[in-house]
Amino acid sequence: MAEKKTIKAVKEALESAKERKFSESVDLAVNLKDIDLSIPKNRVDDEILLPKGRGRAVKIAVFGSGELALKAKTVADTVISPEELDDLADDKKAAKKMANEHAFFIAEAPLMPVIGKKLGVVLGPRGKMPKPIPPGTDPTPIIKNLRNTVRVRSKDRRTFHAPVGTRDMSPEDLAENVDVIIKRIIGKLERGRMNIASVYIKTTMGESVRLI
Repeated sequence: MAEKKTIKAVKEALESAKERKFSESVDLAVNLKDIDLSIPKNRVDDEILLPKGRGRAVKIAVFGSGELALKAKTVADTVISPEELDDLADDKKAAKKMANEHAFFIAEAPLMPVIGKKLGVVLGPRGKMPKPIPPGTDPTPIIKNLRNTVRVRSKDRRTFHAPVGTRDMSPEDLAENVDVIIKRIIGKLERGRMNIASVYIKTTMGESVRLI
């Protein structure tokens, strides 16, 4: 259950935002302090399963063959065969489009070295290198979890954003997601809560409301 102050801040952010003709995202803006983000180990880079989901569908792609590919076809948005890897490696525009359109990738473990060699330059900087799974694994539960997962990355910036859901979700559900994300971020920081300068909640085009 979400904290009362989080629910209050979420409600304020939602109520202060004008009605739009599309479903706005709701995001956290996190500002860090007293931390050297030029050192990679100090950076936040985490995948967080949201208890109340993302509020909208995201695309998942699978690199695989044989039994894994057959199982993935019913649950994934895109299945990429080993043969298609060469085509993507030769067409950087298509590879970038694919990387941008999909939130997460999973891959048959034996394909990982090939993917790294041929598509690492596209997927790596976007933080989208695939999660390896054994050949023949049923990807259904993995994909189900990924559809409700967000990637939170600070890179070398002291201010970064994390999606917590959409405006169509209830304030209570959004607040529960917010609390989970903040707790995980605090757990990743060298000095925990002391490294957070402030946290704001806002819709895509709405006003920011301070939570911390």
